[in-house]
Amino acid sequence: MSSSSSNEKALGVYLRNARLKLDPAALGFQTIRRRTPGLRREEVAQRAGLSVTWYTWLEQGRGGTPSAAALERLAGALMLTDAEREHLFLLGLGRAPEARYQKNMDVTPRLQRVLDQLDPSPAFIRSATWQMVAWNRAATELMTDFSLLPVEHRNILRLIFLDPRSRTLHPDWENTARFIVSAFRMDAARAGAAEAIEPLVAELCAASPEFRDMWHDRTVHTFEHGAKTFHHPVHGLQTFEVSTFAVDGRPDLILVTYCSVES
Repeated sequence: MSSSSSNEKALGVYLRNARLKLDPAALGFQTIRRRTPGLRREEVAQRAGLSVTWYTWLEQGRGGTPSAAALERLAGALMLTDAEREHLFLLGLGRAPEARYQKNMDVTPRLQRVLDQLDPSPAFIRSATWQMVAWNRAATELMTDFSLLPVEHRNILRLIFLDPRSRTLHPDWENTARFIVSAFRMDAARAGAAEAIEPLVAELCAASPEFRDMWHDRTVHTFEHGAKTFHHPVHGLQTFEVSTFAVDGRPDLILVTYCSVES
């Protein structure tokens, strides 16, 4: 059996299993005279706006390679989770789906406990658009108390370019700012948030000529190492090793930790 036919068969099994898990009554379909659980093939095709014949062929492993648009329709019709949708694309196209940005600023109590346990090391969770989502006490002491800011102002780029204190806090302010703008652009593109960041970018371009120049400079800037120095108004110069981690089950969030480097 060829690799392509094997993938088609696996896709068909996956579609059938997902279809059989759905509750017809909950989706507005009659439940009388059903000999098997879940939706019928024609009902999935109807919900997805696809041909019943072609959908049947997909389940039978002989429908060929579906388009990304067809897989998106099927993911919606079958009410797949993000993880299930990704698996559907891997089976159908051999790749993950395009990023689909979802604005969700909530974190679980478990994640907040992780941050609190990291204290006295500053740690926080940010979104793909560099919005501060959660933080611990040490992060507020080092940076600012985000809980005192309006939600829409809890953005790292706003602090860097619009808060005068950031130029004192970051001794190497210009390089820091350039890196953040470059990373912000890449993170937003990776998360499919290009449209979502447009209002913030427009506001910062109008309020900060430096941001405007850096935003229009398409050069990719990176740190040569994972260390960062802050000039704290009380504690003076502090150097930290910076580490970032993906948040399990939340591809839209990044956990950032600062671990103190002894002088």
